[in-house]
Amino acid sequence: MVCTNWLPIAVIDKVKVLTNTAHDWSRLATNCTILSCLDLPHQQSKKDSIHLIHKPSMMKTLRLPIRLCAVLCTFVINANAQVKLAGLFTDGMVLQQKATVPVWGWDKAGSKISVVGSWDKKVYTGMADASGKFIIKINTPTYGGPYEVTVSDGKPQVLKNVLIGEVWICTGQSNMEMPMKGFKGQPIIGSNEAILNSKNKNIHLFTVPRGSETTLRMDIKPSQWLEASPETVSNFSATGYYFGRMLNRMLDVPIGLINCSYSGSSIQAWMDAQTLKAFPEIKVPAPTDSIKDKSRTPTTLYNAMISGVYGYGIKGAIWYQGESNYSEPAQYQKLFETMIAKWRSVWGIGDFPFYYAQIAPYDYAQLPPYNKGGKYNSAFVRDVQRIEADKIPNVGMAVLMDIGQQGTIHPFHKEEGGTRLAYLALVKTYGLKGFSGVSPSYESIAVKGSVATIKFKDVPNGLTSYLKELTTFEIAGADKHFYPAKAMINGSSVTVSSDSVKQPVAVRYAFKDFVIGELFGTDGLPVSSFRTDDWDYDAQ
Repeated sequence: MVCTNWLPIAVIDKVKVLTNTAHDWSRLATNCTILSCLDLPHQQSKKDSIHLIHKPSMMKTLRLPIRLCAVLCTFVINANAQVKLAGLFTDGMVLQQKATVPVWGWDKAGSKISVVGSWDKKVYTGMADASGKFIIKINTPTYGGPYEVTVSDGKPQVLKNVLIGEVWICTGQSNMEMPMKGFKGQPIIGSNEAILNSKNKNIHLFTVPRGSETTLRMDIKPSQWLEASPETVSNFSATGYYFGRMLNRMLDVPIGLINCSYSGSSIQAWMDAQTLKAFPEIKVPAPTDSIKDKSRTPTTLYNAMISGVYGYGIKGAIWYQGESNYSEPAQYQKLFETMIAKWRSVWGIGDFPFYYAQIAPYDYAQLPPYNKGGKYNSAFVRDVQRIEADKIPNVGMAVLMDIGQQGTIHPFHKEEGGTRLAYLALVKTYGLKGFSGVSPSYESIAVKGSVATIKFKDVPNGLTSYLKELTTFEIAGADKHFYPAKAMINGSSVTVSSDSVKQPVAVRYAFKDFVIGELFGTDGLPVSSFRTDDWDYDAQ
């Protein structure tokens, strides 16, 4: 029954409720389209009212009584119900091949929803729950397309140019977010030509808009899947694009890349409140707290960005982050393990591949508060990342010891990072053979007399320094004082010694804030900095 006293005054979409008293209505109102509203009494209690804000254009604020807002939203949904798909489901989307993937969105509670893919015309059905949300899982074929996906509650929505292929999420902070065109005044070497040659109908890109909130969003902000072209690639993550380009070249299948990154972000911001309860030293903001640092406040990026993405059908994830946590290496190690476990849990597809870039060497003492030495040596975080590559299942680390730059935290060489992440995926996930995908890494130390021998693993064809002298090895005795060492390559091992250390106990390689890596596998992949000891940070 329609109330005849309602006076049409505006069309308001993308409504957001701003009061705690209307928490349950906020999920509903976020997805309503308000077509009309009541001729309100002049006196309203603030306690019993909510604010409806029109974001896109009119920017007017209306105060409605909660009871009347409830009637209004219910009227609109009942009278004008139609599927509202989650933000990731647009024309041009890429669905993970040979998988069972969810399609979700919102409609009137109890509505029957159908999903049909044009590849097999099979009808999948589901029902919107009491909150209006539906999730329908569909089966995808081997790679191909373009196809259409039709979602209907009686009024069909048709998504076009849908590809079936390999989907990866690209996450982290500025070195992941940095676009192919570079940041202002901060170039990416070779990017202009790469952008020029980037047109490819089989690489589709999706960028999750930045967001930072203290409570979970129902959905991400609006965005769109886009075909790779100079215009779209120039603004997309460079690390992500180079990764996807290599996968497309080698696998010859469509590639979907979801860039979900935020410059300056801490790992805590990408984690949820429940998980962070295990870290009492981390202050989780209350729902009503203001956000002083949008990219470093715990939970805020999980709430506004990841929460609207997880569950989407993916093959795996790549991650480039750690710079904002360089000063707390021990804490970062625990957070990193915990975050990966949580993400895998909420995605619900098992231990999906998770490949990450080791942070590149940089002189962090240049940054406020200008701390230097001890735990502030970022080599300790690099070492944590090295150790985690052997501890966490189905992960891998791309070593960037050779591309760091002392004057900028954003290395100009982004192709190396993206390509090395792709090597890991091609070898470890897709099983390609005949080339190297994993950097050599420290395995063990053996001491005989005054000489320490360092053995490495993942060295199928030996080590090299490209005929340069190795100058960044250090050695220490029981006094825990490190001295510069002589180092010689011997096939797949390195011998290390110093006239100042008669009885070696520990060896470190390239263990400085900023350093240029000198040791490589013969395949050209650099060796990570490492230490053989587990001494306190003050051992230098």
